[in-house]
Parts: sequence; C-alpha cells; structure tokens
Amino acid sequence: MIKKHWTDVKGIKSDKDGFKGMQQHFIWTKEDGCEHFAMRLMEFEPYGCTSYHSHREEHEFFLLEGDMAIVDKDGRETRLKAGDTAYVAPDEPHQVKNVGDGVMRLLCMIPILPGGDGKTPAPRPDGGDYVTLQKPSQGKE
Repeated sequence: MIKKHWTDVKGIKSDKDGFKGMQQHFIWTKEDGCEHFAMRLMEFEPYGCTSYHSHREEHEFFLLEGDMAIVDKDGRETRLKAGDTAYVAPDEPHQVKNVGDGVMRLLCMIPILPGGDGKTPAPRPDGGDYVTLQKPSQGKE
C-alpha cells in the first residue's frame, strides 16, 4: 500500500491551447505503479476552464469544492455543486468550467489506456492525443 496527501503532489499548470487558469495534481499515475487507473485533482481559478475537447479516456468527476459546469457534446451546460459526480464517455466532446468566483477543486479519475500514463491522453491510432474542438464557451471574459 502507498499513502499520499494530495497537497504533497505538486500542481502543474496546464498550458494546452484553450485551457485557462487550471492546474493538475497527478495523485496516482503509471509513474506510481498504477497500471490501469489514474486519479488527478484539478484546481481551477475563478472562471478557469479546459478547452472543448475529446480523447479516448472516459472520465469520472467528483466535485469537491466550487461551482462547476460541464459543456456536453450538444453544447449544453450542466451545473454541478460540491458532492456531485459526473461521467463523460470515451471520445465524448466536453469542456470543464469554473463558473464561480472562488477556486474549484475536483477529482478526475480515468483509465490508463495502452500508451497512456494517466497524465496525458493515450495516443490515438493516427498518432494524435486529444482533439480540441471549436465551441464558444471559454469561461468568463
């Protein structure tokens, strides 16, 4: 057994296109010996967001703190409050947004697919990783 406190895992700011005010704590990944499953804690500054994107990994989200919205494949926003959970299927387009004035924290659990490490999306058969899509939602401007 291995034990960690999430605050002992350094947060890494995301610099991918379309991401704003977001950092990830990679709590459990392949680097830790986890072959099949990863846990990440994501922190978003007020009105921070991911790009609208898709990838091969499914997501299970657990909102710990803050005001969250997930934009789905049809462009609809679903609001979540602390304690809510959400599932996003593999290759389903989505965007995560902090729609509040405070910090938002959530757990994001994903499978580690062949070629993946729990930190970045597993490569697609064509060699790409995730696909950024065009959507109007970029948090509060």
